[in-house]
Amino acid sequence: MLITVSGPAGVGKSTLAEGLADALGYDHVSGGDIFRELADERGVSVVEFNRLAEEDEQIDLDLDRRLRQIAEEREDLVVESRLAGWMAGDHADLKLWLDAPLSVRAARIADREDKSVAEAKEETQARAASEALRYEEYYGIDIEDLAIYDLTVNTARWSIDGVLDLVRGAVEAYDPESDEGKAPVEGVEYEF
Repeated sequence: MLITVSGPAGVGKSTLAEGLADALGYDHVSGGDIFRELADERGVSVVEFNRLAEEDEQIDLDLDRRLRQIAEEREDLVVESRLAGWMAGDHADLKLWLDAPLSVRAARIADREDKSVAEAKEETQARAASEALRYEEYYGIDIEDLAIYDLTVNTARWSIDGVLDLVRGAVEAYDPESDEGKAPVEGVEYEF
């Protein structure tokens, strides 16, 4: 089974994906890990690579192409990134979207990155706006369209373990024999 975990910054994608993969005995692939691999391949630090990505759209395209390729080739895997559900497309068996109010996400990011909540909130909003424009430009994806996801969870409502229990229950309850059809991923231009 291929499961994707997507959502904006600060919702707990990595935490859930790692916990879910461990619980199911699956491998876990993170968009962040792939980003670091791409930086290593180019012989630059992650910080330098991030700066380059702001100017070079090919970096985003390389990351997304690699995510798409992994989704096409692998099973028993949890893939996590902002666009994992879109990049995996119809190869994914279950697509999860995590969300939380901006104030909660900003507080989590501020704590994680040792900065003020106001600064984290401002950066998060700017990043989300920039990414939304790029996703639309590159692929025709409206990141606000959640119709492709099988399950959406507000991670502010449950503890970390609670979110994992909720999602794990949904995954374990999934029966391909009674599946009447997942939402198709249509209109995406996978041109890397």
